[in-house]
Amino acid sequence: MLQQAKPPREVIGSYWEASVDQPRLDRQLMGNALFDVAVVGAGYAGLSAALKLARSGVSVCVLEAEHVGYGASGRNGGFCCIGGTTLDQHQLIRKFGLDEARRFLAYQVAGINLVAQRLEAWGVDADCHSSGETVLAHRPRDAETLKSEADFLKENFGMKARLLSKEALGEEGYGGAGFHGGMHVPYGFALNPMKYVLALAGELRKAGGSIFGKSPVTNLTRDGERWHLETEHGYVRARKVVLAGNGYARETAPKWLYGRTLPAMSSIQVTRPLSDGELADQGWTSQTMAADTRVLLHYFRLLPDRRFLFGTRGGIFETEPALTTMRKHARSDFESMFPAWADVETEYSWHGNVCLARALTPFVGAVPGMEGVYAALGWHGSGIAMASISGEKLAGLITGALTQDDLPVPLRQPLKKFPLPLFRKLYLQGAYWFYGWKDR
Repeated sequence: MLQQAKPPREVIGSYWEASVDQPRLDRQLMGNALFDVAVVGAGYAGLSAALKLARSGVSVCVLEAEHVGYGASGRNGGFCCIGGTTLDQHQLIRKFGLDEARRFLAYQVAGINLVAQRLEAWGVDADCHSSGETVLAHRPRDAETLKSEADFLKENFGMKARLLSKEALGEEGYGGAGFHGGMHVPYGFALNPMKYVLALAGELRKAGGSIFGKSPVTNLTRDGERWHLETEHGYVRARKVVLAGNGYARETAPKWLYGRTLPAMSSIQVTRPLSDGELADQGWTSQTMAADTRVLLHYFRLLPDRRFLFGTRGGIFETEPALTTMRKHARSDFESMFPAWADVETEYSWHGNVCLARALTPFVGAVPGMEGVYAALGWHGSGIAMASISGEKLAGLITGALTQDDLPVPLRQPLKKFPLPLFRKLYLQGAYWFYGWKDR
């Protein structure tokens, strides 16, 4: 029997939460339920898979540990862009060949287009802006690297990236300390990620799919021809299962997940609205989303209400002292890069997990040795487009409309365990120290 139960909503403290009305809280799973497919995780990937399945006539439920928008899908910086891997195009070509690298890039662009098409079709005002994305050189030598990169992208992928000199940056409103040039990539746009994920959940409910909040899956076992997904107050039996928890996945459900992902923190700060004078003082008036060329990158954009969003990588542990240090470092970086705004208050500050894989590419497909279990995760901090399209593709694999060969090869590699997984975060700290030195 399924009973109504709605425990209190967990608050993240993000700007995205404040920008929307309090969203619907889905009931908690109480008792037992039977579905064709059970999806674990109500983020972009899980909801996209469930929506595609529901519209295909499949009975589907989504089991979410907290509520829609609680995880990375409601915490990220709102960059709907190329990404999903930390490998660059050169590395992808060396590892998978030029044809597969091209397929993978086309897949990413298709993901961007899918999100744009959804927002338009659903009539969602998600505060979209920015035509493409700009990468800013944080060292003089990186400006030369960007020039070579633009030539490489045009020759191998037909991508018309536009170079910007240091002088052109100022003319186009990219005012900041230490920017030595840039490259504009003509794919992607910025949006309010919370408005998008809430709209996605709404479309799933309209299509007949069920979402259960405050229902973390604590165990996953085989029960005859079905899988048994246990929660605190009940269980679901389903023929097929989708694992889409990404950086918030419970690694013991199933045990296969243990050691195969590495959650890493990303932090975001959003200022109060900036005046015309303050924007002019800094020289930043561009509406285009941007990031710098650091390995431990900074990403930033001017929001439609003229607040400035500034994000960083590099946090490891979620203890209060560690989080305080991370916020201080982020604020210090912000003030050094945008000195005219050193006295501008931060009104919102939060953090969340991105999900890294050992191969540095996502995995979308059937879980080895677990018949009927599928996974879509490992977006490496750029999941809006990639998770959205990958959820749809995973639904196609489940219904038989697609085969694994229909996906680019970089997505087909099952997740491998990290060496000594118990110590993953410790050697991530070592990597961060190395990358910090390399970014100087």
